[in-house]
Amino acid sequence: MYGGIEGGGSKWECAIGTGAEDLRARATIPTTTPAETIDRVVAFFEDGEAVRALGIGSFGPVDPDRSSSTWGHITTTPKPGWAQTDVGQELGRRLAVPVVFDTDVNAAALGEHLWGAARGLRTFCYVTVGTGIGGGVMANGALVHGLVHPEFGHMRVPHDRTLDPFDGVCPYHGNCWEGLASGRALEARRGRPPEELGDDGLLWELEARYLALGLVSVICVLSPERIVVGGGVMNQPGLLSLVRQEVRALLNGYVPRIDEIEGYIVSPALGSDAGVLGAIALARTHDHDSTPPPR
Repeated sequence: MYGGIEGGGSKWECAIGTGAEDLRARATIPTTTPAETIDRVVAFFEDGEAVRALGIGSFGPVDPDRSSSTWGHITTTPKPGWAQTDVGQELGRRLAVPVVFDTDVNAAALGEHLWGAARGLRTFCYVTVGTGIGGGVMANGALVHGLVHPEFGHMRVPHDRTLDPFDGVCPYHGNCWEGLASGRALEARRGRPPEELGDDGLLWELEARYLALGLVSVICVLSPERIVVGGGVMNQPGLLSLVRQEVRALLNGYVPRIDEIEGYIVSPALGSDAGVLGAIALARTHDHDSTPPPR
């Protein structure tokens, strides 16, 4: 058995199992304070079957560098109360198990690679559009880490202030990709969460344009074989189709190998379970080394 945790800004998904076809137990834990949330996570695993290793995919930014004294920490997150929180080391100590720690989106990418929409691919991206925007990357069969980890949400995208005078919601950068196109940005524009915005056509057209601008940058820089796009905002009916149309228009035929865009920009095959299953996939790397753990 392996343990998996998808640590999110609003909830933590925890599971015990071996993979997509074998989940023995799971729980959803609201994200409150670090101490309370971690206590409830510990209780879940202490009450369940023993696990060989624990995979954690966390919202970030995080420190995935095993040689760092703050490995396993959530670092400069804008989420109140969570900056500089030790997650990986704390859970490893309290549960007495090896921990593999990474971003939530890298975990989801690994899950889709093993069991979902990226099977058979060596270079692809997983992008989530929810409360924030994040991206995970697998290149030549390995998850990407570097100075820190990919930070898709904080790319700069063109912002026409005449068309869209909105300043953006990112506390660090204002009108970065996350600042303009995340769920928090949509809510700030209209005063209601994305799931309550219905058929606000002009807003969703603007959202599709911003998402496409970011994805075109990803395509041109990383040349992924496929992009898997998940997250709660993408549940809006018709949004994925609008994004595909905008990407096609922006590329204007420059990347000829993207012939069938419906098969190139796709939804997660694992749905909302991509993150927690990806965390189990991270835990499996402790034994199988199919994908190198964070350096």
